[in-house]
Amino acid sequence: MKPILLVGGGGHCHACIDVIEREGAFSIQGIVEQSGESPVRVLGYPVVGVDADLAHLLESTPAALVTVGQVKSPTARMILHDLLVKLGADLPVITSPSSYVSTRASVGEGTIVMHGAIVNALASVGRNCIVNSQSLIEHDAVVMDHCHISTGARINGGAEVGSGSFIGSGVVLREGVHVGSNCVIGAGAIVVEDLPASTRYVGTL
Repeated sequence: MKPILLVGGGGHCHACIDVIEREGAFSIQGIVEQSGESPVRVLGYPVVGVDADLAHLLESTPAALVTVGQVKSPTARMILHDLLVKLGADLPVITSPSSYVSTRASVGEGTIVMHGAIVNALASVGRNCIVNSQSLIEHDAVVMDHCHISTGARINGGAEVGSGSFIGSGVVLREGVHVGSNCVIGAGAIVVEDLPASTRYVGTL
């Protein structure tokens, strides 16, 4: 197994660890935290440094995954992703063995597909995304970079989600709907019309 660093040790990291352990392709070398964070271990794995140590840590462990969560803003994940790219890190796609990713779909670097998720034929998922547990990205749908498709969300065929958007738990996007960049769509919303960029906490449309 290849060694990998996890960047961010909060709740989302806990879920990522479980997926990585189940996938079995990588061995977790340790967690990288923000400066001033206090934990010394995360689910049994050591905290091996802070963000400022990444250049040194990547010399011996070139693979890394951003494991900071994303709800209201993608900014933290984007900053860390861009830093890792600048430092020449290898950003693998992590896929739970209980998920399904079609061989005709595409998934960008640094994205994690979590337990029970489905990415169907000709769907496209960008870089540094979270495709969370039991979510569905249907045929021909497009999810752009730095998005979080949350638990149980349904992105129906041909729908498009703009970069940096958060699609909350149980949200349903009608087929062909376009959601702009940097949107936050609240849990349970049903979206049947296009939404402009930076729409926040939408109910049923």
